[in-house]
Amino acid sequence: MSETKIGSIMLTLIRLLGRKTIGLISNIGAIFILLGQALKYMRYFYRDRALYIAQFYLLGVKALPLVAIISVFAGAVSGWQGAYQLEDTLPASFFGRIVAAGYLSEMGPVLTALVLAGRNGSSIGAEIATMKVTEQIDALEVMAINPVRHLVAPRVFAMIIMMPLLVVVSDFVGLFTAALIGDLFFNIRIQLFFNSFQAVFVVAEDVIPGLVKGVSFGFAIGLISCWVGLKASHGASGVGHAAIEAFVFSATLVLVFDFFVAMVVF
Repeated sequence: MSETKIGSIMLTLIRLLGRKTIGLISNIGAIFILLGQALKYMRYFYRDRALYIAQFYLLGVKALPLVAIISVFAGAVSGWQGAYQLEDTLPASFFGRIVAAGYLSEMGPVLTALVLAGRNGSSIGAEIATMKVTEQIDALEVMAINPVRHLVAPRVFAMIIMMPLLVVVSDFVGLFTAALIGDLFFNIRIQLFFNSFQAVFVVAEDVIPGLVKGVSFGFAIGLISCWVGLKASHGASGVGHAAIEAFVFSATLVLVFDFFVAMVVF
């Protein structure tokens, strides 16, 4: 291969890398601009309370059955694995503290966030994308209705508020299921599970990190999904891409935020 051809290939790769880098920086800037606008319009919470209450119901209350079902099986897996690992190695009194520590700080918040990234994130992205490609957002602007205030701020705020509440529900359901699994299959009484958990339970170390993660996950899912929907184009295929991107980007950010919050909190 000649030096001229090698140089041409290298130049093409450098240009591609440059375009991707500029696009990434541009997208990050657009996300922060959208965040600033959303925070600004959240001050109209009381005036727009009907919009916020509707999103609390759609993104939070209606997600309760799904979160509960997922938490039952997550708690069952945690209880089975915890009891199995303890068998013939440590006393049963360690069962509650081991399972609860992992579930409250990691499994409950992360699993709930990933489930809601699929349910709420893709729903928000597809809904706003549909409004974008059908020019409903343009119609709002013509009627002097700000799309960020009307569409983005309620959804982001609802996700920030409802996510930690759903994490709490997941914690209760998951821990109770884990205790039940230990009692039914490993003869570890439910009372012993909660007694061993309470013996080392510290709110600041066991509950607060999970709630902080819940708030950060809700913020990430709500903001990214709205941004993906607002930049959608190309008709029906654009709506499909927006739904996929909303879930992929939200789930990725959930894991990224999980890492950084864990670094700060622990």
